[in-house]
Amino acid sequence: MTLGAALHTVHGAFQRKAGSLQLDPGSGKVSGAMVVDARSGQTGNGMRDRNMHIDVLETDRYPEIALRAQSSEGAVAATGKSSVKIHGLFRVHGSDQEITMPAEVAIVADRWTATAPCTIPYVQGGIKNPSNLFLHVSDSVEIEIEAAGSVTKNSTAAMSTVPQ
Repeated sequence: MTLGAALHTVHGAFQRKAGSLQLDPGSGKVSGAMVVDARSGQTGNGMRDRNMHIDVLETDRYPEIALRAQSSEGAVAATGKSSVKIHGLFRVHGSDQEITMPAEVAIVADRWTATAPCTIPYVQGGIKNPSNLFLHVSDSVEIEIEAAGSVTKNSTAAMSTVPQ
């Protein structure tokens, strides 16, 4: 994640907790969800992280952040690189927001990787902006999801993530 601030930009990362995504190449239907542990978020600054967990994300109360995929635009090639858009719901702080994420997908043999950047207007989702008298931060956060898995072919020719 990247959060713009008046004097500097804050970078951080969250760890995956669970997830499974399926894509049916025939219909283009995407389903499944990816969940991260909100409590795993780290920015490299202990005091800032403590504030993020206690006052902003309230991770004791909302321990998960999730992306639930609902559909996609564009086709994923059987091999090589493809660009698609994923539509779904992004849940953070107990609130769902509709999102559309551009995703770059690469399939090589039986493995796939994907990178999907997105801007999340977290204040619209009910999260407190941590700005104060001395520090002003953006009302939205840039996220980038990196995912990988294996390609499985079954009767519906679906591709599924497999925990790494």
